[in-house]
Amino acid sequence: MRYIFTTLIAIICFGSLSAQVLPNWESINERPYPQWFSDAKLGIFIHWGLYSVPAYSGPEQYGEWFYRGLTSGDTARINFVKKNYGENFKYEDFAPLFKAELFNPDEWAQLFKNAGAQYVLLVTKHHDGYCLWNSKYQPHFNSVVSGPKRNIVGELTQSVRNQGLKMGFYYSLAEWTNPLHRWYLDPPDSIGRYVNEYMIPQFKELVGEYKPSVIFTDGEWLNTTEQWHATELISWYYNTVGPEAIVNDRWGVGGNYGFKTPEYSSGITDTTRPWAECRGLGRSFGLNRNEPLSNYVTSEELIQHFVKLVAAGGGMTLNVGPAADGQIPLLQQERLLDLGQWLEINGEAIYGSRPYYKFYEMKNFSMYRTDSIIDFDWVRNAPDKSITYDHFTVNWTGLLTAPVSGEYTFEAEADDFMTLLINGKVVFSNNDSLIANSDSNVQEANTTKSLTGKILLQKDQNYVMEVLYEEQTHQATARLFWSYPGQAKTIVPSSAVMPKTKVGERNGLGEKGFMGFYHCSKPTVAYTTKSGKLYAIALEFPDQQLVLTIPKPAKNTTVTLLGGSGKPLPWKYKHGQMIIDTSDIPFSEIKSNGAWCFRIESR
Repeated sequence: MRYIFTTLIAIICFGSLSAQVLPNWESINERPYPQWFSDAKLGIFIHWGLYSVPAYSGPEQYGEWFYRGLTSGDTARINFVKKNYGENFKYEDFAPLFKAELFNPDEWAQLFKNAGAQYVLLVTKHHDGYCLWNSKYQPHFNSVVSGPKRNIVGELTQSVRNQGLKMGFYYSLAEWTNPLHRWYLDPPDSIGRYVNEYMIPQFKELVGEYKPSVIFTDGEWLNTTEQWHATELISWYYNTVGPEAIVNDRWGVGGNYGFKTPEYSSGITDTTRPWAECRGLGRSFGLNRNEPLSNYVTSEELIQHFVKLVAAGGGMTLNVGPAADGQIPLLQQERLLDLGQWLEINGEAIYGSRPYYKFYEMKNFSMYRTDSIIDFDWVRNAPDKSITYDHFTVNWTGLLTAPVSGEYTFEAEADDFMTLLINGKVVFSNNDSLIANSDSNVQEANTTKSLTGKILLQKDQNYVMEVLYEEQTHQATARLFWSYPGQAKTIVPSSAVMPKTKVGERNGLGEKGFMGFYHCSKPTVAYTTKSGKLYAIALEFPDQQLVLTIPKPAKNTTVTLLGGSGKPLPWKYKHGQMIIDTSDIPFSEIKSNGAWCFRIESR
């Protein structure tokens, strides 16, 4: 008996030791990502802190970066503080105003569950260093000793777990004004003392106390994984929390590990690693009262975007930005609940699903509009609601009249690809294939992708100008400048350009500027699979029929509308397409908004 007992102990110990993750990338990469995260699809991000008191930024800026604006000389934010809080007001003075008097963690957790979320990510400490727990490393700058005088981390963690959801923490590795190292101000290589004496022990304090299922680090990009001691922290975290723990991909330059976290733009089709796009309902994570309503996604847009992410093998960490009093704005609550209602009907096609061999059915979309000038910073937006955020093109055309004779310099600011042609000649381009196939002499200097070119123009002559722009992923910027004798660099003005019509003639309406032709390819149907079933999620309701270009289904295949009566819909297969008859679906059965899910299964 003693031998058996000893053997069991040895097995248990050996198994425990073999499960330990060592502080090196080889050991970390051998550990599988927990399946629960890939199955969850939807999480809630919460940006809430001192920046929620002013809740102010530019319409396209992050409200949570308010402190950075003050330290970097942002005139708008500095003047906002002076006007509303006084000349001598400091960022730290927001702490007493961060009262959280209406904060109810149980109500938050219930809301997140009703939204269909499976996990929650709380910003425990942003780049300003203010902690939402009683950190001994910030004894005078945390929510327990100032402001609400409450342990936000502890209270919300308990409430979230009571709802059966996973709890995760966002933690900023860097801080803007920490005396041991001031991020962006001090040399990156001088960060060692900050990391060893402050960041590592604080990280372990937070994780050791609450053992979150998810760690989302940030603020890493000026330093390497070695400088952040990434392998040490990740392995320690995994060994502390256990198999359900997962980390993100923001651990310093040179890192290639963790679930991917694109912001507002996925651009991801790789399904070998888990990923979840993080985004707000508006254009900021922290509440920004300066945002227009147009910045907020509608419920239908939110549902469709979420579906597209899931079909591509990812998920979404959807942010809310509560007010300083602890209330989540009603508009944000409405969007969450609308998404939750949709998931109540269609969740079987989402949770635990896997990508199909093809993500989408696509259609081309084009539109014309007159743009007075080419001076766009779309940031995380699309040029129009009908255009996709990423992977669109614009072709601007116009008749340019030269005000003087001489050499003109044209320059562009573009985040991706841009080309300028005048009378068919390439003036500048960063499109390698176009440059290679051009016989123009003026573009030869652009082989270094400088986006600058010179050309001789004659006064009062008209020239056909064509600007080609291609947006790939993430930020979108397109600006066209010129300079010539007597004129310093400036945006090409509308007064110098007459738009051309679709057929290439002068616009007879007296408009000035460029005729813009916008084009993109958009999904109309998204696919997911689970348990041998195929789900076709229509992003436009098919009034008469749903056409799917997929392999021929088995004869005993049935098609039903989720949320409907369960009555099979007629279908046929012709010319490589499955054609589903939807004409007889009663209006009373159409319970979803934004997207409609059809289950396809063989019986």
